[in-house]
Amino acid sequence: MIVWLRQHMLALASAFRHLVRAPGSFSLNVIVVAIALALPFAGLTLLENVRPISEQLAVEPEISVFLAMDTPRERATALAPQIRRMVQESGNSGKLEFIPRESALTLLKNKTGLDDAITALGENPLPDGYVLKLSGVRESSDAAKVEQLAVQLKALAGVEYVQIDSAWVKRLAALMHVLRLALLFLAATLGVVVVAVIFNTIRLQVMTQRTEIEVCRMFGATDSYIYRPFYYTGALLGLCAGAAALGTVALSLHPLNDAIADFARLYASEFRLAPLGTGTTIAMLATSAALGLVGALLSVRRQLARLT
Repeated sequence: MIVWLRQHMLALASAFRHLVRAPGSFSLNVIVVAIALALPFAGLTLLENVRPISEQLAVEPEISVFLAMDTPRERATALAPQIRRMVQESGNSGKLEFIPRESALTLLKNKTGLDDAITALGENPLPDGYVLKLSGVRESSDAAKVEQLAVQLKALAGVEYVQIDSAWVKRLAALMHVLRLALLFLAATLGVVVVAVIFNTIRLQVMTQRTEIEVCRMFGATDSYIYRPFYYTGALLGLCAGAAALGTVALSLHPLNDAIADFARLYASEFRLAPLGTGTTIAMLATSAALGLVGALLSVRRQLARLT
């Protein structure tokens, strides 16, 4: 175990020495790879900030049940057990509230400020109704269940009209799905670009050190001993580029938040973009290093096979 660690420490030190010898070339490669990584990292940051909001918005979609004007109050209140039973049978859960027509009229006056116009009607134009707030509706499949429940509620005796707001839940879920697929495609495409850039970088480094590699082989160096410094070089390049990309995205959030704050105030919101969490950041750095390692592995095996 000690010998294995010593070999890898020597390979890592060798990789650092080669990077120090050509800091300009290494920095330029880091910038190129960081630009490619910045786009998927920025997209992931946006999705991670929007996802909690979308889940929060989809927690309690409402179904409004309006009864016929001639429905007696006793008949109206007797519908509550039936509605609760239908909600349970549909596999949903939620809170049911009965809203008498008098309360609905008072609420309308308070919210609209049309007291005089409503009074001029001479009678209450609003029917009794129920408001059903469902919980746990986050996916489009759940929204479809809400629509089926609304159809069943519409069939109840005394129900005149049923209004649901699950359509926007389905649109939101579909939009988030499209964004995830787009981000995945973008990440895969730019991941190939990162591997190609590091592949070419390591290829040039192998060609530069060709004489040194031949001398090492003459003294009995194994392929693993020769390969390791290049592997660490690729991984370090990917790691540094990932850190640079994450830093760039984090710094860009400050001016973006200033612009978003002005827009959010128009909707009485305090929404701000936050950097990626610690766990996600570590995962992204590990992914960047892995891409660098893959590019180095492909390049080294191909180039050194030609020198054999």
